[in-house]
Amino acid sequence: MRSFSKAALAALVTVSATSVAAPAFAQVQGLGVVDLQEAVRRSNAFTTAMTQIQTTYKAQIDQANTRRTAIQNELKPQVDAFEAARRAPNANQQALQTQYQGIQQREQTAQQELGRILQPVQLAQAYVNEQIVRQLEPALDRVMAARRLSVILPPDATVKSLPAAQVTNDVIAELNRSVPSVQITPPAGWQPGGQQGAPGAAAPAPAPATGTKPKGR
Repeated sequence: MRSFSKAALAALVTVSATSVAAPAFAQVQGLGVVDLQEAVRRSNAFTTAMTQIQTTYKAQIDQANTRRTAIQNELKPQVDAFEAARRAPNANQQALQTQYQGIQQREQTAQQELGRILQPVQLAQAYVNEQIVRQLEPALDRVMAARRLSVILPPDATVKSLPAAQVTNDVIAELNRSVPSVQITPPAGWQPGGQQGAPGAAAPAPAPATGTKPKGR
């Protein structure tokens, strides 16, 4: 069987629809369709860990939500003023650009602040994800053997498939057996990618600081 690379599994990279030549479909027997991201997200270990993270890091999450609301309230008058100036007849384009850049800079600063607050949460989420993703390839191997499948494809690489070809639930069941639970606290110095004290993949960005993005000129 042609295996997924470890890097592809860690990033949950799926096969592009254009990467499979059309004639191959006529020759391959036993096709299965699986959504790897959904399989991880719906596994018992993931759902339980996300609940634990919400409890363990409640202080950081609450702090970030409070700051996000405060920043939104701070920026709203600036965004409203920018929109009003942009709609005005004969608007001064240079002044608009200055306003827009000021709002962008404040939002970038806010994102950095929220990122610092939520860093422990994002690291915990990445650690949970990595522990489960590590078990994806063995789970896929077992599903392919049980279902006698030759090829596994992601949903976006298929035009149409019968329900019998869907094996996401089979993969979830295998994950639940092989990794019933995971740790939510990374070891000291851990970074996404499993490296200790070395730069890893960037953590997911926090939610935008404002609910309204100013429109450009």
